[in-house]
Parts: sequence; structure tokens; C-alpha cells
Amino acid sequence: MADRLAGKVALITGGASGLGANAANLMAQEGARVVVADIAVARGQAVADRLGSAGHFVALDVTSEENWKQAIGESVDKFGALHVLVNSAGIGLSKTVEDIALEEWRRVHAIDLDGVFLGCKHGVAEIKKHTGRLGGSIINISSISGIIAGANMAAYNSAKAGVRLLSKSVALHCAKSGYNIRCNSVHPTFIDTPILDRYRDRFGDEVMHQKLGRQVPLGRLGRPEEVGWALVFLASDESSFMTGSEVVIDGGISAM
Repeated sequence: MADRLAGKVALITGGASGLGANAANLMAQEGARVVVADIAVARGQAVADRLGSAGHFVALDVTSEENWKQAIGESVDKFGALHVLVNSAGIGLSKTVEDIALEEWRRVHAIDLDGVFLGCKHGVAEIKKHTGRLGGSIINISSISGIIAGANMAAYNSAKAGVRLLSKSVALHCAKSGYNIRCNSVHPTFIDTPILDRYRDRFGDEVMHQKLGRQVPLGRLGRPEEVGWALVFLASDESSFMTGSEVVIDGGISAM
């Protein structure tokens, strides 16, 4: 298929690398104009440059409400509308409830949950202005760790679980308000992106794949595009009757 997102404008946070960069490439490939938003300016600009006239970069610290207002405003100034928001920016942290410091707890929540809240708040306010024949879609990247807990994932579990229920609340608010905006969450397991670099650096690439792959029933890590095509589907009108749902992409982990 081609042009599944023709006419749509998408803003993708965390767009400089990983799932965000992959989503930017696939959405542009399917006809969207894409705003790549990230705190990593050089890498984010490079991703946007590769998209040619379909791409644009904005600097965005997702924990800053003022930054959010500026990024959304610049997106609309550049492309004339906003239809899709992908909240992909996030960080990981592996610590137990006893080991984690309050400052670390707050930082994980500020980026992984507060950043999504700010995106939804200001995204809804803008997207609802542009949802005539093209419906709006907010896609929040949570994690399988937002559904299944780990002993050493206290802050990450909490933040990503918060994203899951926040997405449902946003979905119900938009439906009750009569906005043509859907909101869904996506829950990947280990995907071979830079967020796993701490394991890659510790064990080496081959051993990392073996260690993490053993935890997945399908026996391997996921590929970015295996999440990216789900994001294209959720951004497109193909998913027009889908809101308040979670899309689980976990190689079978949650089936155990």
C-alpha cells in the first residue's frame, strides 16, 4: 500500500532515533508530512533532512510546557495543520523501589509520563481544529512494562502504566467531547533500538540478543519496523474505529 497517510501532518517526539526515527521514515513514505521533534538537535535534524520536503525538525524538551506550545505552533506554521501526534520520547531505568533515588523517580516520570500528558493536552487542543475529513490520532508509546511489572523496574513500570490509562482517559474525553480524535497506546517489548545500548555496551551485541531474546517466546528482539507499521496503522483512517485501546507488540511475552 502507499499514501495511507496522504494529506496528514504528524508530529513525532523522540524522532531523532529508535522507534521515533523509524516512524518518521515510514509515515513520510506513506504520504505524511512529518515534524521530527527531539532534544537531540543534530540527530533530529539529520532525520528530518532525509525526509526531504516532507520533513521538518523542531527542538523539543518534552518536560517543558512552553517548548510544547512552541513545537506545535511551529509545526502548524510549517505544514498548515496537525493531525497525528506520536509521543515516543522516553528513557529507561532499571532499579528497584529500594534502590531508586527520588530524583531518578521524578526524572523518569517527567519524561515518560509528564511529557506524554503535555503532548496530549496541547495536541488535542490543536488537532481538534484540523479534523474535518481527516480524523486525528494520538499514539502514545508505552511498553509491555506498562502492563507487566518487573522487580527492578519501579519507576519505569509506574510511568508506562500511567501512559496506558492516560491514553484511555484522553480517548474517552475526545469521544465524549465529539472531537474526531482517537487515542491509543502501544506496548512493545525489547526492540533493537538505542534504548538497549546499555545492555549492548555491557554484554556485546550478540550476547545481548541472546540474553534478551530468551525472554521472548518468539526467541528474538523486535525490529523497529515491526512497531513502526503498527504506528502507521494507528495514524491512518484504517483504524478509525479504534480508540482507548492498547496495541501489544511483545513477541508473546504477555501470553505466558
